[in-house]
Amino acid sequence: MTAKEIITKFDLTEHPEGGYYKETYRSNGLIKNNNLSEHFFGDRNYSTCIYFLLTSEKFSAFHKINQDEIWHFYSGTTLKLHMISLDGNYSFVLIGNDLLNNEKPQFVVPAQYWFAAEIIKENSFAFTGCTVSPGFDFKDFVLPKREELIALFPKHSKIIKQLTR
Repeated sequence: MTAKEIITKFDLTEHPEGGYYKETYRSNGLIKNNNLSEHFFGDRNYSTCIYFLLTSEKFSAFHKINQDEIWHFYSGTTLKLHMISLDGNYSFVLIGNDLLNNEKPQFVVPAQYWFAAEIIKENSFAFTGCTVSPGFDFKDFVLPKREELIALFPKHSKIIKQLTR
């Protein structure tokens, strides 16, 4: 299937960080705010899950959320996930199905890490899923301006300029 066919088949819409998504699961159960860390405001579902598709033309810009985020690879080509930890260390992981070349079909981005993703191969895409617990709420989503992130992490300005808008 092509990226366009997947977008149509699964009724994906554009995500504010870049790429396309659709929520596929939101648990009925709730975690009350007083049982969550100080980073949360309001109750959260136990868990949520989305389909997420990136193309070589549409990257996922640096952002962060309050939860761990589990990425699951479904199809397409390798996705490069960039991360900046709370103490400012940069790292990346390749998400895909080429296991012999150390690609990971599943990976957890730790809570509060800044992260972005891109497709390495031209004219291609990656179809993935992302699971978040406690469940995702846009109140937890921070999409910084380029200048804000560079001010926090000036030594990573090159990759920040590449993966912010």
